[in-house]
Amino acid sequence: MLTDKNLPYPKRKPHRLKNYDYSQSGVYFITICTKDKENVFWDVGATIGRPYNNFTLSKAGKIVECAILNIPKTYSSVTLEKYVIMPNHTHLLLHLHSESGRAMHAPTVSTVIQQMKGYTTKQIGFNIWQKLFHDHVVRNAKSYKKIWQYIEDNPAKWEEDCFYN
Repeated sequence: MLTDKNLPYPKRKPHRLKNYDYSQSGVYFITICTKDKENVFWDVGATIGRPYNNFTLSKAGKIVECAILNIPKTYSSVTLEKYVIMPNHTHLLLHLHSESGRAMHAPTVSTVIQQMKGYTTKQIGFNIWQKLFHDHVVRNAKSYKKIWQYIEDNPAKWEEDCFYN
């Protein structure tokens, strides 16, 4: 008899670049979703009858914003280039600068995101985050400008967003 226990788990597609050092200098575009894509970062009804660029962050959204703004304070070798907090996900454009010395001065992308997620979980009192996050290594100025504009325009295009539910 074939049961769920006998079925092989589906293989996940690797979400990281193979053999890439995520602590090296570079700009990274990060997307982090909430568990089950729950809309928890904007106040309910915040966008009804008004433009999406005037949204109001919920209490959880304000905690996430605080965590994001604390990234460069926690890691002196990380610059927050741009961010947006959407109802059920966040986008970050982070610039990691290589520094010689202790590991704390040269964190990996994973370390930065893990710390941010941990801070918000502790402040909110329970975990709101999906397990993984999506990252994209920004390789040139054209890509950087396109991502910058995407982050800028994301709230106004919320109803067209792939995470809209």
